Amino acid sequence: MSKLLIALFMTAGLGLAGCAAQTTAPTTATRPVAPAAPISKDAYDTAVRNAEAQNKVDKDACASRSGNAKDICLAEANGKEKAAKANAEAAYKVTPKAREDARVARAEATHGVAKEKCDDLSGNAKDVCVKEADAALVKAKADAKVDRVAADTQQDSTAKQADARQQAEQDKRDADYKVAVEKCDALSGSAKSTCVSEAKLRYGK
Repeated sequence: MSKLLIALFMTAGLGLAGCAAQTTAPTTATRPVAPAAPISKDAYDTAVRNAEAQNKVDKDACASRSGNAKDICLAEANGKEKAAKANAEAAYKVTPKAREDARVARAEATHGVAKEKCDDLSGNAKDVCVKEADAALVKAKADAKVDRVAADTQQDSTAKQADARQQAEQDKRDADYKVAVEKCDALSGSAKSTCVSEAKLRYGK
């Protein structure tokens, strides 16, 4: 399995490990980074299968628990699987949208666990816990969207710059071609024809 994929799974695991802390604090957004090379389709399929297999192991481990402790355990297992699959898809597609979806998946996983933990509370303390968990999710989604839009804008700007450079080069070639053809007018007969043919060949006309 690629180092990138392993790193993504570690990120997902660490994100879920901090669930308890995030019941009272919003998720910290990460800044956009330059995308790495995409993983192969085989690596993606393997990551998905591993996530599903791990989910079964994690759920089996929840069987010995009961009550809300079991609910929390299952929420962690399901969130971990969802985040791992989203991470794999982001590593495979390497698009701003896929990266946004992965961040949202991790945030939703954290949110699901946080809300289950709120069930251990009651009254206003529980209400506050739920609202804080909801607020953290909203903030995480908002940050993910901002970063995705920024990445899309950057890609669009890069594409437009490339188009502008290409058009500029074409305009320059056209101008040089006109100059070359104009110089051919000083000639006559076959010399002029040869001059024009060479100009066309040189400037791709």
